[in-house]
Amino acid sequence: MHTQVGIVGAGPAGLLLARLLGLAGVSCVVLEKRTPDYLRARIRAGLLEQGTVDTLVDAGVGDRLMRERLIHDGVELAFDGRRHRIDLKALSGKVVTIYGQAEVQADLMDAHAAMGTEIVYEAEDVSLHGLTGDKPRLRYHKGGQTHEITCDFIAGCDGFHGVSRQAIPQDVIRIYERVYPFGWLGMLSDTPPVNHELIYTNHERGFALCTMRSLTRSRYYLQVPADEDVGDWSDDRFWTELKRRIPADAAAVLKTGPSLEMSVAPLRSFVAEPLRYGRLFLAGDSAHIVPPTGAKGLNLAVADVRFLTEALTRFYTSGRSDLLDGYSDRCLARVWKAQRFSWWMTNLTHRFPEALPFERRAQSAELAYLVSSQAAQTTLAENYVGLALG
Repeated sequence: MHTQVGIVGAGPAGLLLARLLGLAGVSCVVLEKRTPDYLRARIRAGLLEQGTVDTLVDAGVGDRLMRERLIHDGVELAFDGRRHRIDLKALSGKVVTIYGQAEVQADLMDAHAAMGTEIVYEAEDVSLHGLTGDKPRLRYHKGGQTHEITCDFIAGCDGFHGVSRQAIPQDVIRIYERVYPFGWLGMLSDTPPVNHELIYTNHERGFALCTMRSLTRSRYYLQVPADEDVGDWSDDRFWTELKRRIPADAAAVLKTGPSLEMSVAPLRSFVAEPLRYGRLFLAGDSAHIVPPTGAKGLNLAVADVRFLTEALTRFYTSGRSDLLDGYSDRCLARVWKAQRFSWWMTNLTHRFPEALPFERRAQSAELAYLVSSQAAQTTLAENYVGLALG
């Protein structure tokens, strides 16, 4: 089999790329090791920048998003028992959208089913070959047979643990990483959100975040040690700890209920450079991971996909390779700005176990400065709602 673009990974990045390329008349095949049911069931982030919303609408998968999304004009920071609202819309002219990544995944899968895109689920032992030649190959096992696809280009959208990044020689790729000494214990529940906007809380017992997926489904997070065992947490223990950390007026109106899902996610900052090796292009989590504090993971993946779509479309319509040649630098300029912001938000809101008394007092001073300075709040707002695609 031959296709113009072979895509590894059928998460949001891979499926959005396939959708945009398909609309542009570029042929592609998607390989995915997981089952469709697994992909639909994954619990992931749910805060979308306007650029992400625009891209999904352009891809023809925005109808349900526009009907069901929640629009947030602001966000709250809480510390020392008090809540402080940052008016995102007034400060930046933009808003953010709440719409779960699982819903984005479902919308893309439904669109591809209607479009007839060639997606191979449960593709085993996927491997990449001939990346520096003019006809790279994807090889995989399915149904007891070995299959091979020749491509013009390969897009690695298979996440942090995928095979695409590993196909780049170690003497070519550079890794930048910061692993944090804590994780997020997350709970999903069919309860109304405690607030109509997100609340980020810095507390002496650790960070907490109150967010939501809809007006009837809430998502809450607690900072816990990186090696925390989720089995040690009952629903009652989670709700009790959350009430301890969030401001008293929020705790007083918090609605509790049984958890639908509870899990621990480690926090890390990670960037692999470059995002191109020969005919292979990395996009999304295969190339970079950000702490969820800044809500940038999915949004960065969508920006990568948009840039790669523009580059591939230009190549196939005009024969020009300038956008392909500049893809890595263009993406990395945005990635590092998002890394900086996510790292800053994490340091601002979390309690680091190794922090000295000086560092804790400096963190308190920065929080106090932030809520008293319009200039500081504008900087936060501009980054939180998403910088221009560029």
